[in-house]
Amino acid sequence: MSCDSDPYVFSTDTLPNDLRFLPPLANGRLGWKVYNNIMHMGGVYNGEGGHCHRADVPCPLAVKVEVEEPAQHTYSLDTHTGIFTHTMSSARVTATQSLYSHRYYSNLMVMEILLVRQVTSEEPVTVKLVSSFTPESKDIGFESGPDYKGGRHIQGQTTTAEFPGGSCPAVHLLWTYIPETLTLPPEQSQARWGFILIVANSLDSAEASFDEGLDLMATGNLRPSHEKAWKELWLQSTVEVTGSESLSKALIGCMFYLLSAFPSIHDTSSSFGGVSPGGLSNGGDGQDYWGHVFWDQDIWMYPGIALFYPKLARAVLEYRVKTIDGAKDNAQRQGLKGLKFPWESAVSGREVCPEDIYGQQEIHINGDVTLAFQHYLYLTEDLSMFREGQGSEVIYGVADYWVSRATWNPQEQKYHLLGVMPPDEYYYNVNNSVYTNTVAKFSLQFAVELADILQHPAPKEWKDVGEHIKIPFDQESQYHPEFDDYIKGHPVKQADTVMLGYPLGLTMSPEIRRNDLEAYEPVTDPNGPAMTWGMFAIGWLELGEAEKAQRLLEKCFSNIQGPFQVWSESSDGSGAVNFLTGMGGFLQAVLFGYTGFRVQKECLSFSPLLPHDISELCVRGVNYLGRQMDWLLRKDDVCIILREQASRDGDTKPYDLVVVLKASGTKIPLTPGQPVTFPREPGYVCKVAWTSSCWPF
Repeated sequence: MSCDSDPYVFSTDTLPNDLRFLPPLANGRLGWKVYNNIMHMGGVYNGEGGHCHRADVPCPLAVKVEVEEPAQHTYSLDTHTGIFTHTMSSARVTATQSLYSHRYYSNLMVMEILLVRQVTSEEPVTVKLVSSFTPESKDIGFESGPDYKGGRHIQGQTTTAEFPGGSCPAVHLLWTYIPETLTLPPEQSQARWGFILIVANSLDSAEASFDEGLDLMATGNLRPSHEKAWKELWLQSTVEVTGSESLSKALIGCMFYLLSAFPSIHDTSSSFGGVSPGGLSNGGDGQDYWGHVFWDQDIWMYPGIALFYPKLARAVLEYRVKTIDGAKDNAQRQGLKGLKFPWESAVSGREVCPEDIYGQQEIHINGDVTLAFQHYLYLTEDLSMFREGQGSEVIYGVADYWVSRATWNPQEQKYHLLGVMPPDEYYYNVNNSVYTNTVAKFSLQFAVELADILQHPAPKEWKDVGEHIKIPFDQESQYHPEFDDYIKGHPVKQADTVMLGYPLGLTMSPEIRRNDLEAYEPVTDPNGPAMTWGMFAIGWLELGEAEKAQRLLEKCFSNIQGPFQVWSESSDGSGAVNFLTGMGGFLQAVLFGYTGFRVQKECLSFSPLLPHDISELCVRGVNYLGRQMDWLLRKDDVCIILREQASRDGDTKPYDLVVVLKASGTKIPLTPGQPVTFPREPGYVCKVAWTSSCWPF
């Protein structure tokens, strides 16, 4: 891999031997792995129930450029702009092929080719465009449609609905004709060609998008509008470290691929179909979890995005709201009340897991979903999501499910959740998974809290079950067993009990937190999924052990497959590819570990701690209560700048934020545009909060 001074540009002179690790290009609506003849469209699945998977869509941009004479090849992914380029430099010509999924116009993908003559010559220069595209799909019955303004057109529908009586989505492709060769005439020193592809669910939408694409090409605004959209995204979120090039590139790659999985911040279509573990570029039949949406979205990917982008966070919640009817059906099939969100979700919210036991027993998904809603409220104070946006239906429906699922145990005087599978999937049909019961407890408590805010009568059972649900604890060993009858020292697959401290926030002493970490770290599968070690790292950072945390976090580097920073689920390269779940866990280890950020009801608390080899951590664009802040964390101090912003949308007055240093009781007001620097204090001793007169709850 060549060295590039810009950590945002991933460059190489040879493509990876394993083509699974070619870079994915996605925009929240369309996803594609460069050169692949298959792409995917968000929300377009084929197959019923457990056979449901992302439908393969043929990609007309599956083209490789070849020059006639020997050439030096360079392949680059510029994460500033989301553009992949292949540059071929020969004695006569430099040919550059650029590919991107448009960041603003989500139905649009682009290929551009530039030929630049290197020597004066009266000979034409010709390059070949070698295509692997065929207008066919095993999931969609395509047929040719009439050309439109010179563009080729195929249309079809998926063959099998997600559930009996469900709809089969239509797919339309419109693209500009791609010839077999391009020629630079003798009299020209350079020439540029542009090719666009539109993928849409209706002919009207496809034609309108094609018209827009042609207009952008004619006005020279095709690439600039895409680059502008990426620039706008990066201005709202930057996570950079000083001291470790490998960590810096890893963080940039994580942010880039995660942002690529989400829609434009200007999108108003409500067409977002959720985020699957391998993103939109993966998830066909039998691969990368079939493109289904798991807890991975709500627990692993969401927190790092929600900290910067309230609109994208809301898109995740709106996806869950759209699946309420399916969640009702799932609960009813279990003979229970309320909502049971599927372990694996597609469009309807009905369970589409190929293996029934996961859908039946891995019920912690319900609490994972509500935790995302709770964090959104605490970060944004956006009650419209819970009123008009139907978020309250999700919270109340999950609470009703927990009440109907719990069993009262008269001997222990506690409610039990029996016959479950914990996040650690090595075990099933166990009782009282400590993670499941804790997340159920907190979602019930949040339902009571939200009902009070919205003045909705809360059934007394919500409070009763929430207060009296069993949280397994071993008094003798002073640690949390993973479930009833768990034998200490038995192997576990992945982070489970260690997540009680973060992200769940269960109150416990430092001694118990340490005991949990020490009990599970040595027995966790070293080849387990990539997100695990980030949770252990956060735990050790809570306890002030930055170097131990860093050693665990560095285990994740073996999941990063070069040269384009694409993650694999397992460290040996196996499992899901472009594993966004692992990226999300890694990103959280920095955003919530090094910083100590904790999203709480009345504040954003923080307690920075950096390992020796990191001298600075810069986090720009943190969005709290509608105010954006830039943070510079150093070994001995913290600097915060509140961005210039007189008030939030719809407000008639600015809302004041202060930094509170608990040890001294000092309150430091944050004034827009003026840096505030103060010493770093150990422990959870600092917070950003409203002035007391402003807090709305």
